[in-house]
Amino acid sequence: MNRHAPSPLVSTDWLARHLSAPDVRILDASWHLPDSGRNAHADYDSAHIPGAVFFDIDEICDADSPFPHMLPSPEAFSSQMRRLGIGDGSTIIVYDTGGVHGAARAWWMLRVFGQRDVKVLDGGLGKWRHEGRPLADLPPGPRLRHFSARRHDLLVADLDHVRAASESGKAQIVDARGTARFRGDEPEPREGVEAGHIPGAISVPYSTLYDQQECLKPKEALIALFQEAGVDLSKPVIASCGSGISACSLALALDVVGHNDWSVYDGSWAQWGNLPDLPKRKGTA
Repeated sequence: MNRHAPSPLVSTDWLARHLSAPDVRILDASWHLPDSGRNAHADYDSAHIPGAVFFDIDEICDADSPFPHMLPSPEAFSSQMRRLGIGDGSTIIVYDTGGVHGAARAWWMLRVFGQRDVKVLDGGLGKWRHEGRPLADLPPGPRLRHFSARRHDLLVADLDHVRAASESGKAQIVDARGTARFRGDEPEPREGVEAGHIPGAISVPYSTLYDQQECLKPKEALIALFQEAGVDLSKPVIASCGSGISACSLALALDVVGHNDWSVYDGSWAQWGNLPDLPKRKGTA
């Protein structure tokens, strides 16, 4: 029996029923903005879903890139997954503590490197806690597994892809940052990065994708949200944001509504806004 629905999401009920399943691996991929005053790893050490290991977005990245948490090489990613006990044949459930929704980023990274059986826990740790489900404060014992990483480039947009989309309009660039940052009304949090957005981009703040319980909104509500923003769901979409994390919430939402022609701009505005020769726009368009 296939125990997974086509959706990239699983419920807290599903995870509670399969918490001890030998093929289920759980990742806490929480991430917080540098100026938030929160430490995701410390939060994990304090309390996490039993059996979960910590997926460090700032560590599982290309350490040689000048831009934050860019995708690592397949070899480096495979090595990190082996150390976390994530292997071929695993059913991977990713969650976070809400806010920026790092679980969507980890979901996307695992998809990029060939993992199909990966799901995001809808509502994350907040919903799990609210329902009074068990928590742990000790990491599980180490268990090395073999992880085969095969990069799927169709899920990744680089600078050339985005520049071509901006100039031609053949693919839609959708920006997940908040409205004020998209319009250029407030400065960027990273030094040297200009304010504004990529010419031709459409604003869909990632926070609007989630309800007050940090669950992704229902499919019909997401479709309406995209359409009201001016996104044509019959055309390709490149998701962007500040540094490639919240853009993955757009990718997750697109996957939920059945839109399969999407990719994530890994460099996002941290790259585009840092390059003086690239055009920037302010305001709503």
